[in-house]
Amino acid sequence: MFDIKKIIPCILMIGLVQGCVSVDKYNKQINNLRSVNELTSDVEYAQHKLESLHPDLYHYITKKDLEYKFDSLKSSFINPMTSYDFYFRLSPVIASIKQGHTQTLPLTKKLKHKEKILVKKYGTSPLSQYDYELFNDRLYIIKNNSSDSTIKTGTEVLSVNGINPIELITKYKNTFTSDGSNTTFFSRKLAKGFPRYFYYETGIQDSVICQLKYKEIYRTITLKRPVISTKTGSGKLKEITGTDLKLQKKESQKRRLHGYDPLKKVYSKMLTFPVQDSSVAVMKINDFMKGNYRKFYKQSFRLMDSLHTKTLILDLRDNGGGLIRDINILYSYLADSSYHLIEKPVVTSKTSLWHFGYYNNNPFWVQVIQTIFLPVVLEIDAITYLKTRKDSDNKYRFAIRESRLTHPSNHRFKGKVYVLINGGSYSATCLLSSNMKGSKRATFVGQETGGADNGCVAGIMPVRSLPASKVQVRIGLLECKTPYPSLMDGRGIFPDVEITPTLNDRLSGNDPELQWVLKDIDQKNSK
Repeated sequence: MFDIKKIIPCILMIGLVQGCVSVDKYNKQINNLRSVNELTSDVEYAQHKLESLHPDLYHYITKKDLEYKFDSLKSSFINPMTSYDFYFRLSPVIASIKQGHTQTLPLTKKLKHKEKILVKKYGTSPLSQYDYELFNDRLYIIKNNSSDSTIKTGTEVLSVNGINPIELITKYKNTFTSDGSNTTFFSRKLAKGFPRYFYYETGIQDSVICQLKYKEIYRTITLKRPVISTKTGSGKLKEITGTDLKLQKKESQKRRLHGYDPLKKVYSKMLTFPVQDSSVAVMKINDFMKGNYRKFYKQSFRLMDSLHTKTLILDLRDNGGGLIRDINILYSYLADSSYHLIEKPVVTSKTSLWHFGYYNNNPFWVQVIQTIFLPVVLEIDAITYLKTRKDSDNKYRFAIRESRLTHPSNHRFKGKVYVLINGGSYSATCLLSSNMKGSKRATFVGQETGGADNGCVAGIMPVRSLPASKVQVRIGLLECKTPYPSLMDGRGIFPDVEITPTLNDRLSGNDPELQWVLKDIDQKNSK
């Protein structure tokens, strides 16, 4: 009889060796030319997957127009081309469906295990240490997360290794889309994606030469990725005291609770009190992915209850979304009455969720390990099959927890709520915002969200590698809509008070949206 405990380590050892070989083999073929027949076949494969798996494919484009675009693309292939060039031809066609979660991803080199660890901690280049924003078609650093304090907020990036950032951003502008006819999403996405676009063009870089401009001062500087070191300045290993261990443990617990991003040096979720009497709280949520969100929300709302906090400012600016169960728990502390967060999601068939990509794009040795857990996957497939039913409108709907009736928490917040939003507020953030706007639970301040008010196609999003080119296409499987349909289809959640920050705000460190809210609270309290 086989001992599974002995088999798995052997598979892992073999896998590590095979993994390195497969990575090298994969990377060697990246720049190979793909024949016209291969390119045509890949387009047909992508089109077929969209038609069979995407539940709302023709919401913003007609079937006739989309088919014409695919046919035109196939007929345009005359000579072989690389996967890189093919990506720039295919991505605008898939972007034309105007469903932001469905996206084409370029072919990039695979990373070995050590490289993945370094990239996760320090990014693909020194550029990952900064946050960017576009003003008047110019790229500016609006947050410095590096150890180099000489780079000020509001510094304009003129070039990186001789590459003009605006030319690079323009090159990738048509490779993705927002939801519907929304426009606020693009500038946030393009600025945030600048380090990634640079990586697509140049690969991993330990240092880059940048031409920068701060106000009227020009400078050329070499930016470097952080260096990992466990030694003191004298070259000796640093001694760790008992106090150090306690502090490390406390910080580790905080990072697990709040969700820490070591690259950006920020927490996913934070609660602060900007006024001395704690009557106002600011809950900044950068994403709905990281941290122990159940515990964080429980502790935060109990704390606000004990401090008699009267007003909550929920800051969702540049929150790109995440887990729907995260926002459902948060909304249970904000809702005035019982609710169901979303309608039952629409899918294309009873078996479409079986295509969630369990084996997708993984090397053979990983698939061997995954096969050990295949019975669990098959059980999940059976459950999804039973939970997917055709309704009276002849649409297949998948029943999930967030579509059921949910009661507010016993510690729900009963005071006034403001929500800060902008074009970077997207996906799950918009599902939450749509509920709060529709139920008139909050006052919204900022700019129109990047995600649609009427929901999105996301939830489960497998990534499919096209057979020949290996270019990847991500497809949403669940059409998620809230109980509050908007008459302005294809647009985001609009603010009640529109405020757009300027470059001068960034240079002076002003936060005009937050300042307006605090001033409005003062005015209402003084009456």
